[in-house]
Amino acid sequence: MASCCRGPSPGRRSLPLLLLLLRVSLVRQASAATTSRLSGYFGTKSRYEEVNQHLLRDPLSLGPPEPGHLLPSAACVPLQLRALIRHGTRFPTEKQIRKLGQLHRLLRSQERACPAAQQLARWDMWYQPEMDGRLAPKGRLDMEQLAQRLVARFPGLLSSQRRFAFASSSKHRCVESSAAFRRGLQLALHPQPSPSDIVHEKTEIDDKLMRFFDHCEKFVTSVEENDTAMYQVDAFKQGPEMKRIQEKIAATLCIPVRDLNADLIQVAFFTCSFELAIKNVNSPWCSLFNEDDAQVLEYLNDLKQYWKRGYGYDINSRSSCILFQDIFKHFDRAIAESKSSMPISSPVILQFGHAETLQPLLALMGFFKDEEPLTADNYKKQMHRKFRSGHIVPYASNLLFVLYHCDQAKTPEEEYQVQIMLNEKLLPFLHSEETVSLYTDLKNHYKDILQNCNFKEECELSKTNNTSTDEL
Repeated sequence: MASCCRGPSPGRRSLPLLLLLLRVSLVRQASAATTSRLSGYFGTKSRYEEVNQHLLRDPLSLGPPEPGHLLPSAACVPLQLRALIRHGTRFPTEKQIRKLGQLHRLLRSQERACPAAQQLARWDMWYQPEMDGRLAPKGRLDMEQLAQRLVARFPGLLSSQRRFAFASSSKHRCVESSAAFRRGLQLALHPQPSPSDIVHEKTEIDDKLMRFFDHCEKFVTSVEENDTAMYQVDAFKQGPEMKRIQEKIAATLCIPVRDLNADLIQVAFFTCSFELAIKNVNSPWCSLFNEDDAQVLEYLNDLKQYWKRGYGYDINSRSSCILFQDIFKHFDRAIAESKSSMPISSPVILQFGHAETLQPLLALMGFFKDEEPLTADNYKKQMHRKFRSGHIVPYASNLLFVLYHCDQAKTPEEEYQVQIMLNEKLLPFLHSEETVSLYTDLKNHYKDILQNCNFKEECELSKTNNTSTDEL
């Protein structure tokens, strides 16, 4: 067990002290990155290193060059960067911690000799309800290191002479991620303290863009607070794949099957993921699952993401058009300023949100869409699906829009070009399968969303709405 969890009972430790001990433990473990046979299946609870394995060896590496992908010509220079960044590694929510406590108490109450149950009963339940989804020390490292890599990747844009605009969701983990990212910029750009310290720059709280889903009445009523909207998720929880895991784990822990349900099994699985992501250890909770189990539990998590944040209902993605349009509004402004030989007013825009910020936006743009929807009864058919949330929005996931100005363009249309990167990898455009697009071509491809997706109209409930999902 990691050194941070030895000694007095966690209940007698203050939360700040526990966070400090975790930070020290992380530093000690930095040179011995842990891997797990299950780590590729943790969905939105996945650590960022799972999509960029080279970071396990060197957290500041930009990774190998991507073969077959064309970059803009040498005559093209970045004009504006828009970065949408999910917060770094976080602690479990209070709800998850309480469920884990329920499961842990169940195992500690066992009277029968059962090795697996006894091992987990002895496990130090160090999570505290006050942690409630807050940014973990590893999450701060995620952000600091991401900032340093982006400085190395875009030295012309992220320089000490540039202006940075910071915005964040109001959630503590996002605000803290913004602060940690600024510290990373400070380390890269101003190793020595200076009067213009980036670390002290203000972050604007902007839930209108970073938590657009909270402001969309149709989404909140028809999906978020509508129990029937998650029918496919609930059906899969009761399906044969989950029943098999339930029976297997009940037998392993020597407890009646009736004492377990899909939610408790998920909590055990996610505890394995939290221990790896937060503390870089293989938790004893991981021993309950094999790779087949992990694939089933990944699908359960992906089902929820699909129906609540992805392609399941149109309103999931349409609610993000306010953010999508804002990206193009700033690009248009930057191009107008460039054509007028004016300084770019917002060369670098850094926004910190959630998986729920990025996933609907990617769905709105049409990325990672499978031919068939994810449902409770097509698990085997979807084994090779595109929609895998752990590959798309792990902790610290980031979606970068980069606008380039090309001096030696042959035509006016070629003067401004765009690239998109997801998790620091070039994302081919759907209209061309290329990784560079003329800005005019990109605007034309998304013309309907840019012109016809009105957030107020999309999110307004019809007067006859009865929270049915039929019209979604």
